[in-house]
Amino acid sequence: MKKVAILGSTGSIGTQTLEIIRNNHDLCVTALAAGQNTELMEKQIREFRPLVAGMWSETAAADLRTRVQDLSVKVVSGMDGLLEICAMRECDIVVTAVVGMIGIRPTIEAINNKKTIALANKETLVTAGHIIMPLAEKNGVSILPVDSEHSAIFQSLQGRADNKIRRILLTASGGPFRGKSREELEGMTLVDALRHPNWSMGKKVTIDSASLVNKGLEVMEAKWLFDVSLDQIQVVVHPQSILHSAVEYEDGAVIGQLGLPDMKLPIQYALLYPQRRPMPMPALDLFAQASLTFEAPDTGTFPGLSLAYRAAECGGSMPAVFNAANELAVKLLLEGKIRFVQIPEIIEAAMEQHRVITDPSVEEILRTEAETYALIKSMGIGQ
Repeated sequence: MKKVAILGSTGSIGTQTLEIIRNNHDLCVTALAAGQNTELMEKQIREFRPLVAGMWSETAAADLRTRVQDLSVKVVSGMDGLLEICAMRECDIVVTAVVGMIGIRPTIEAINNKKTIALANKETLVTAGHIIMPLAEKNGVSILPVDSEHSAIFQSLQGRADNKIRRILLTASGGPFRGKSREELEGMTLVDALRHPNWSMGKKVTIDSASLVNKGLEVMEAKWLFDVSLDQIQVVVHPQSILHSAVEYEDGAVIGQLGLPDMKLPIQYALLYPQRRPMPMPALDLFAQASLTFEAPDTGTFPGLSLAYRAAECGGSMPAVFNAANELAVKLLLEGKIRFVQIPEIIEAAMEQHRVITDPSVEEILRTEAETYALIKSMGIGQ
C-alpha cells in the first residue's frame, strides 16, 4: 500500500489525484492540505479518512475541526501544518499541488524526510531549483513531474541509458489567443483568457497559458528537472495538445509521448511509477485527429516567454522576481484591476528594478517575493 499526502487537495490537480486514488485500491490517503475550502475538505476527509488534514488559515482550520469533530482526523494549519504533514512517518509520496512559492519549504521538508515528490508546483524549481535538486540527490529522493509536458519528457527519457540529449521539445497549445495580434489582445477580457481550447485547469494556470508565461515557467522547471541548458530547450506550439513533449537524442531520433489532453494520465504515472495501468478515459484516435501541426511561438505578441528566458539566463533571484510579478499581475487581472496585456509589462518593470542575488537562500527567495509585491504596489498598478 502506497501512502499519499496531497498538498492542495481541493484544487484542480488535487481533486484529480483523488480520482486516481479512488480507482486504485493500493493507494491510500494519509494527509490532505488545502487553502480555505473547508466544505470540500470535509467531503474529502469523510471519503478518504486521512490521519491529518491541514488548512492554510487557523480560522479555516477551526471551522474544519467543528465540521469533522466526530472523526479522529488531526487538523493542523499554516506552514507549520504543511511541514508536519511532509514529515509524517505514514507517508511515502507527497503530491505538491499548491500554487506559488508556498511550496518550497514543504518540498524541502519532504525531501529531508525521504519522501518521493510528485511535483505539480512548478514555482518550487523555478525559484529554488538550485537548492531542491542537489538536496534531492543527496537524500536519494525521486522527483516525479506531474505537469503533462514534464511528465512526457520524463517518459521519453525512460531507457535512454547513456544516450545524450540534443534538445527537449517542450510543446505549448498556444492558449486561447494563439494567432492573435497585439492589437487584438488589447481588447481581450478576463473571460476570453479563461477559455482554454484544450485543457481544464485552475484560473491562474489558464491565464498563464494565455500569456505564454506558463511555458516560460516550464522552461525554467525543465532546466532543473532534466539537467539541460536553456539553449537545449525549444518551445514548440502544438495547437492540438496531442504530443505532450518530446526528447531529441544526439543521433537525431525524437521520442515523444502522445495522448489526449487529460491531466489524470501524468498524475497516475507519477503515483504508480514505473507501473502503467488502465485508465477510464477514451483512447487516442489518430484517425479522428487527422493532422498534428507545429509552429514557432510568437514572442513578439507574447513577450512573457522571452522574459522567462531572460530571467533564467540571469539566474539567482531573478526567476523569483519573474514568478512573483506574474503571480501578482494575474491576481490583479482576476480582480478586474488590470488588462491582460499589462501582465508582461508588470513582469518586465519588476525585473528591471531588481538587484540580483547570485545564490539566494530560501529566506532570500521569499524576501525577494515580498519585495517584488511591494515594488509593484508602490507603482500604483491596479489601484
